[in-house]
Amino acid sequence: MRLERLNYNKIKIFLTMDDLSERGLTKDDVLKDSLKWHQLFHDMLEEASTEFGVEIHGSVAVEIFSMQAQGMIMIVTMDEQEDEDQLDDGFIEMQVTIEGSEEILFKLQEFEDAIQLAKRLAIINITNGSLYSFKDHYYFHLSKSDKEDSNRIVAILAEFGNPSMVSIHILQEYGNEIIKDQAVEKLVRFFK
Repeated sequence: MRLERLNYNKIKIFLTMDDLSERGLTKDDVLKDSLKWHQLFHDMLEEASTEFGVEIHGSVAVEIFSMQAQGMIMIVTMDEQEDEDQLDDGFIEMQVTIEGSEEILFKLQEFEDAIQLAKRLAIINITNGSLYSFKDHYYFHLSKSDKEDSNRIVAILAEFGNPSMVSIHILQEYGNEIIKDQAVEKLVRFFK
């Protein structure tokens, strides 16, 4: 789990699938609004409160962006109104919005990892994808894979890298686009 303060009343929480499974949770638990999910959410808010020195009471809005096979990003927005009734209640009211993503984004340490990854993906007839660099790492991005292939693709990607905590939007804005489209095909062709 990774916490990041976005501004005075917003916190970003990144949970990998491993973080969820270590706590005995699945994405379905989040969707079903289970008791386990509520406990994890309160634990995360306590950790954020300790780490950033903020008191979280009253109403919070939670936006959950589910990233296929990678985990989820939660944006927690604390209510700016601090009326006495909310502070004395001692509970937190959640308003949850969940959005999914069909994109797969992995962080690779070395360029050689991108080459070897491309060779493995080419074996299962995956030729698309994009390759970025950002802060001395490489990022491999695939969008809109079909569900059957996505689990196999993620398993192969996990051999060469880790799920990215950086969004594709950050990479497009601040990173360097090395190969825009057909990254697998181009890497295999140029690095035989």
